[in-house]
Amino acid sequence: MDAILLAAQLVFQLDVLVTIVLAALFGLFVGSVPGLTATMATALLVPITFFMSPVAAIGAIVTCSAMAIFAGDIPGTLLRIPGTPASAAYTDEAYAMTRKGQGELALGANLLFSALGGLFGTAVLIVAAPSLAEVALQFSSFEYFWLACLGLTCATVVGSGSTIKGLVSLMIGLLVATIGLNNPAGVPRFTFGNVDLMGGIDFIAAMIGLFAVSEIFRYVLGMSADTSNVQAPAGNLFTGWGRLFKQYWRQSIRGNVLGTAIGALPGAGADIAAWVSYAVSKRFSKTPEKFGTGHVEGIIESTSSNNAALGGAWVPALVFGIPGDSITAIVIGVLYLKGMNPGPTIFINNPQDIYAVFLIFILANIFMVPAGWAAIKSARLLMRVPRNVLMPTILLFCIVGSFAINNSAFGISVMLAFGLLGFIMEENGFPIAPTILGIVLGPLLEENFVTSMIKSDGSFLGFFERPLAAGLGIITLAIWIVPLALYFWRRSRG
Repeated sequence: MDAILLAAQLVFQLDVLVTIVLAALFGLFVGSVPGLTATMATALLVPITFFMSPVAAIGAIVTCSAMAIFAGDIPGTLLRIPGTPASAAYTDEAYAMTRKGQGELALGANLLFSALGGLFGTAVLIVAAPSLAEVALQFSSFEYFWLACLGLTCATVVGSGSTIKGLVSLMIGLLVATIGLNNPAGVPRFTFGNVDLMGGIDFIAAMIGLFAVSEIFRYVLGMSADTSNVQAPAGNLFTGWGRLFKQYWRQSIRGNVLGTAIGALPGAGADIAAWVSYAVSKRFSKTPEKFGTGHVEGIIESTSSNNAALGGAWVPALVFGIPGDSITAIVIGVLYLKGMNPGPTIFINNPQDIYAVFLIFILANIFMVPAGWAAIKSARLLMRVPRNVLMPTILLFCIVGSFAINNSAFGISVMLAFGLLGFIMEENGFPIAPTILGIVLGPLLEENFVTSMIKSDGSFLGFFERPLAAGLGIITLAIWIVPLALYFWRRSRG
């Protein structure tokens, strides 16, 4: 109890509270600009943390990352341009709701369930950090391979329309993921002698192109949907929260659990959590036919998941000093810099520091509600801007974001190329969501497959020798085989 009181004294100081508010505003701004990710926001804060107290430094990073993940939903909902990769999974769904005049409902759901997801992840971090970290450390390359395969299965779910076109789109994404030196052998692939391609295709630039630039192409060619009658979110965002929670509390809890579990796996993170949760939501929904037409159910589960993943990612970071995602990789450096060395002993030697981190997580997610409300109210002005002014402005932000990734004009070229690709794909009925999924999961799949084959001396049985890997493998294969078996059985009977 003394440690908790001491932690409260560390957190509830004027400088710490002011830092949290300023970091929240910064995170909201960065998260809402396409290309400026939550990881980038965290990295930009690191030099400033040199001049802060340990608790204020950690508070700034926790608050900024949580706000940036949520803020990515705002441009995704209003303009079909995800502000961060964690919002890409349900951008089409949220934008479809805006097209139907339900943008207020979509953003209200994003705000409510983002805050609840963050609080759930924090609760798990407080209660079950050591035990959950033990499970996460049981994951070897075999388990990660099956996890990647399970994630790729989402492509047939997130892609609306033809399953074949969804698979083709996925293969395009996997092909893009093989470009460059980022493979286990370190051999240049599909670089065509271009030095810039040796670093691979940056996911952020590709995502901006596929979502934002393709929409700009469509507008320039006069094919963009008429949004003049789209209603901006102008009413009370809190209206209907009770009804949404009462109707979709199961989806919220499922997204929270799945997001926390995936977030705790080193290298997974909020992006993958959102994709998997959206696919799970559609798979178990009573009305899967509504997905893709502007249905709030998938948004609720996904936005719960990616915010819960933030707390989950801190589990291995605090307990073992192993980063759960790119944000906690930066956080670990800050922890060492401030003398809060992560590891099992931190719970014994400096319990007040850990409790202070927990309190900051709670405060950040509570503060998300009023801060997010203000951000959404400000963003509604976008819907009043004429399209001939808005589109060039969006393109300018896209160019800045793509350039800022590596401070290279090559990112702009990638953005434009994928904008053209996205435009061609959508005009021919190919969904772009599976392409993004392939780019995200391709490196994870290949690296762990090659590593596992080396470990097992080329034997495929090695993928089933470990109990956890065998369980994941059986589940994955069952998901692939059972629908095919049922299809052929029905066909033979018919």
